[in-house]
Amino acid sequence: MTTTKSYINKVMHDRKSVRKYEANFKIPQSELEELLVEATTAPSSSNLQPWRFLVIQDEAVKKDLRLIANNQEQVETASAIIAVLGDTEMYNNVEEVYTKNFELGYMDEATKNMMIENSLKLYPNLPKEILKNIATFDAGLISMQIMLLAKDMGYDTVTMGGFNKEAFAERFELTDNLVPIVLIAIGKAAASAYGSSRLALNDIAKFI
Repeated sequence: MTTTKSYINKVMHDRKSVRKYEANFKIPQSELEELLVEATTAPSSSNLQPWRFLVIQDEAVKKDLRLIANNQEQVETASAIIAVLGDTEMYNNVEEVYTKNFELGYMDEATKNMMIENSLKLYPNLPKEILKNIATFDAGLISMQIMLLAKDMGYDTVTMGGFNKEAFAERFELTDNLVPIVLIAIGKAAASAYGSSRLALNDIAKFI
């Protein structure tokens, strides 16, 4: 049986990792803001939304970042670099999150109070490494949404995990609770991306 592919399916297949960008093309900040707002519909652990962003547009700062990011050309030529950070103290926002959910009618007051109480019992007592793992997982979810939304807006992206995270934290004076996770270059492609193959389903999935 054949089916017509959906629009989201098309966007998924059209998205490629682009490393050559038109250096003089600039995405308006208003569009970058819209992109990030839409991307925050991503799910997260207990809806605590541990993602934070540092959006780097300044040319001199991008030059500095290129040195930190293994001299990758796209760091400097892309319109912007979205640094996705993880907040290991995401639980500090639990009351704000669940109070807003209650005010919007998404849950009753008893559920709100229970979620706040349970989260404050759990998260602050977890080892920092586990909190970092949670933030990293959630950052991966929102990063994929950023890339798909960017493609839908007519822009291209590439993720970069290969950068000196310690040097990044020092250069941008990150507080101890903020962990650099991934850099996303976004801009207008100057050259087509390479195609890429995928492993066969039989090699990666087992149905039982």
